[in-house]
Amino acid sequence: MTTPHRLVLWDIDQTLVDLRGVGAAWYTAALAEVAGVELRALPNFGGRTERAISADILTSHGVEPTEENVRALWLALIAVSESHAPTLSSNGRALPGAKEALNDFATHGGIVQTLVTGNLPEISVHKLTAFDLHEHVDFEIGGYGSLSAHRPDLVPAAVGHASAKHGTDFAPTSVVVIGDTPDDVRAALDNGAVAVAVATGQFSAEELADAGAHTVLGDLSDLAAVRAAVLGNPD
Repeated sequence: MTTPHRLVLWDIDQTLVDLRGVGAAWYTAALAEVAGVELRALPNFGGRTERAISADILTSHGVEPTEENVRALWLALIAVSESHAPTLSSNGRALPGAKEALNDFATHGGIVQTLVTGNLPEISVHKLTAFDLHEHVDFEIGGYGSLSAHRPDLVPAAVGHASAKHGTDFAPTSVVVIGDTPDDVRAALDNGAVAVAVATGQFSAEELADAGAHTVLGDLSDLAAVRAAVLGNPD
């Protein structure tokens, strides 16, 4: 069996899939169920974790963001997501090149693919499965938004899980974070990882480059460019 030499940590929203608008609808339903209040405003979602977003929403609607209240909101979000899972594919799309990149890296025995995402684990599964992007992603070893309000904390969590599962230590320069926001870039840089940014979300290529991304791509449709970005710095 090939010993892995690359760990690819994918973001989900606006990197692999476009489901804009879904989060607001789900939070509206979840907040009404948990707190009995109508959603009046949403914080910026881009690059942030569910723990940070949930605390902001509860606070801004007069609900103390205790661990109990945050987790109650998450359970409601997961239930809403699960109920919408069968129709998710009609409410969004897989972004160009996402499936091809995931499939291509799966043919490299030395690459492990998982997630560093602001999403909850269960919602991550729902979103990727809806667009048939789940097959080559190891959900068990991901870094998820339930862990911390500070996105850079998610990277070492995923690295630790992957290292333990595969019995190998992934050096920082063998870890590649792929995302669409400056927060994704910072999460990589703060942990010495390679930052690959895609300008498929709300941030321009220039903003992502200014954040310090090692490579900025317009999207994932140029498979050769994606390969070069991920594999171009061999150990």
